[in-house]
Amino acid sequence: MFSKGQMVFGVLFAIAFIFVLIRMYRKDLNLHKVHFKGVLWVLLAFLGFIGMIVAIKVIFK
Repeated sequence: MFSKGQMVFGVLFAIAFIFVLIRMYRKDLNLHKVHFKGVLWVLLAFLGFIGMIVAIKVIFK
């Protein structure tokens, strides 16, 4: 499947990628607050829509 070297590389790459991702997000947090004010409502609407689809699927199964 994967060699030991490939597994080590994959784990180290994932850790480094997540670290850089979190660091850049925190660096841009003030800009996100200015430019993306209504994003939470969009997320809630999307989750509600997905919930409605699941509910309809369960009801009419």
